[in-house]
Amino acid sequence: MSSAVHQRQPHAVLIPQPAQGHVTPMLHLAKALHARGFRVTFVNSEYNRRRLLRSRGPGSLDGADGFRFEAVPDGLPPSDDHGDDVTQDIAELCLSTTKHSAAPFRELLVRLNNSSTPVSCVIADGVMSFAQRVAEEMGIPALVFWTTSACGFMGYLHFAELVRRGYVPLKDESDLTNGYLDTVIDWIPGMDGIRLKDMPSFIRTTDPDDVMLNFDGGEAQNTRGARGLILNTYDALEQDVVDALRRTFPRLYTVGPLPAFAKAAAGGAEAELDAIGGNLWKEDASCLRWLDAQKQPGSVVYVNFGSITVVTAAQLAEFAWGLAGCGRPFLWVVRPDLVAGEKAVLPEEFVRDTKDRGVLASWCPQERVLSHPSVGLFLTHCGWNSTLESVCAGVPMVCWPFFAEQPTNCRYACAKWGIGMEIGGDVAREEVARLVREAMDGERGKAMRASAAAWKESARAATEAGGSSSQNMDRLVEFLRAGCDGAI
Repeated sequence: MSSAVHQRQPHAVLIPQPAQGHVTPMLHLAKALHARGFRVTFVNSEYNRRRLLRSRGPGSLDGADGFRFEAVPDGLPPSDDHGDDVTQDIAELCLSTTKHSAAPFRELLVRLNNSSTPVSCVIADGVMSFAQRVAEEMGIPALVFWTTSACGFMGYLHFAELVRRGYVPLKDESDLTNGYLDTVIDWIPGMDGIRLKDMPSFIRTTDPDDVMLNFDGGEAQNTRGARGLILNTYDALEQDVVDALRRTFPRLYTVGPLPAFAKAAAGGAEAELDAIGGNLWKEDASCLRWLDAQKQPGSVVYVNFGSITVVTAAQLAEFAWGLAGCGRPFLWVVRPDLVAGEKAVLPEEFVRDTKDRGVLASWCPQERVLSHPSVGLFLTHCGWNSTLESVCAGVPMVCWPFFAEQPTNCRYACAKWGIGMEIGGDVAREEVARLVREAMDGERGKAMRASAAAWKESARAATEAGGSSSQNMDRLVEFLRAGCDGAI
């Protein structure tokens, strides 16, 4: 490779799946690369571009020197019934972007290649392999970034084998309730003791043509053709799985927790990046002032089920009365679209009874909330970003996984890391109250807090100079600067 290529500023194009849980870590990675001298083009969907402008203001996508935003269509029809402020149907989104976003993405790369800084690499979301394919067809090296945990990705990687061995699809609906999901799968590398119920939830189907079973399983296999695999985790947290994955993906870059690198990037000369954010809902920061006013450290229960989880009106009421019954102050994020098919409305009596110790918000700056000294417990859906943020803040969890790899994350939080307790089956107010009280006041809660403190220190060490993730970030940057050639 010529020295002229090495001297030219590297230009990375990053394209996340257009859902909040994918945009957030991809943006963290983009900021980390920008801080290391890369020109960055961050590609949203046009739908999410509109949402970001509405949630963060008209200047929110102006970017910064060497950091720009672009957008491509997702191919879905306009959502006339609910405006542009909800997460789109994930299955529809996956199929539509695969079919309709490839050509516009190719046109974007052609345009960028005609600029003063041609594209040197593409980092595609693990479930956006069309971008990986388009880049390689154009001679641009492509890596994939799976925004899941390592254990979640390993689960998707074995969907095909579960089908081949006859575990999936389920024989009939009764397999969901007759104990079949308790079957232990003892042949997935690095995942000793994992059960069918702990695998990503898309296996819970009787349909061999199920969209997500086939899509996510297929996208995991497509990763085998990428120049490298990036994961937002750190070695010590998922050591057995990471070791097993490295045997299949020698160019595996575990660079988490990414927020630490993004925060480091936002200091000093990178201060202009502070203004760049990816929240698709408008954040309500007033809850931080309420947290400041809480006298007792670790006394508040923080509740947030992420950007995709939907509940029934009955489940919402059970959570509400469970929080009322636990006797603790709480901060609860209730998205407008949290209840499937209707606006989320809490029981009036609950709102009246808890007004002196409960605060409701439609969205909030979660990292800042979790790291606030008043917060002592996180009631969560176990999405990977939320789980990792909880680990970094040293806050134990009560877990209610909803879908995708959230059951896998929940299993690890509860059984491997000792920082979580799971709400079993459908939600009941008595169990919510009991688990919250045990996590806040009981012996098990004391043990969880000790484990959480140890994992917090472990996460910090991974991203400091000389830590495993810091070294992997350096390896990744070197590999990208070298044009993705060589065995780094």
